[in-house]
Amino acid sequence: MALDKEKIAGFGDALFDAMCSRTTIEPLSEQAPEITIEDAYQVSLRMLERRLGAGESMIGKKIGVTSKVVMDMLNVRQPDFGFLTDTMVYGNSAEVPASTTLIQPKAEGEIAFVLKQDLQGPGVTNADVVAATDFVMPCFEIVDSRIRDWKIKIQDTVADNASCGVIVLGDTAVSPLDVDLATCGIVVTLNGEIISTGAGAAAMGSPVNAIAWLANTLGAFGIELKAGEVILSGSLVPLQSVQAGDAMHMEIGGIGQASVRFV
Repeated sequence: MALDKEKIAGFGDALFDAMCSRTTIEPLSEQAPEITIEDAYQVSLRMLERRLGAGESMIGKKIGVTSKVVMDMLNVRQPDFGFLTDTMVYGNSAEVPASTTLIQPKAEGEIAFVLKQDLQGPGVTNADVVAATDFVMPCFEIVDSRIRDWKIKIQDTVADNASCGVIVLGDTAVSPLDVDLATCGIVVTLNGEIISTGAGAAAMGSPVNAIAWLANTLGAFGIELKAGEVILSGSLVPLQSVQAGDAMHMEIGGIGQASVRFV
């Protein structure tokens, strides 16, 4: 690591405070150009520690920046990962208070996996992922950044809990054995107009590939994907900036639909 423990803790605290106050900070990659991805991961753990200390509980993990279109939008060239807590989760058709809880939100459609067995890398295969999955669900992830103007490098988004804001889970659940997760199509609408379409293959060739990557990457840090957790597999469509008054809907072939309204 390039950063000392004091600086890592300071950055984690700054990101937590920014989240709580709905403000942004300058990119960590500019404040400390020497920051490594390993440093950034430690910063994210400090931010998570602060969230758990404030009474939140961890309910899952996420992979982000899995599709080329999102990589191009954010100019980040590799996947990242973060943690989900109970305060981030909304049910289908929820009203998300974007104007009072988020800073600069963008929404994306993806497939959420709910596990029935633990997955511990390294060495997790696609077959292991399917065997460990209880069911999959349609999911909106509303990403948010505590970094000014989304001016992020990979270190910035990793440190900032993979730019996670909140998630909205659909109300349908299907077995991963009952749907082709690579070829299933997605259609997303904003305020009644179709804005994007995609397929499962947008997430690293298949959402299953993404979950295996996440399990193996976190395994190197001694962290496992646990039974009962919600695991997000990455966006299948471009990010869409949203604001209070917007309504979004998506449908994933063979899996189901999800809706969200921003207030």
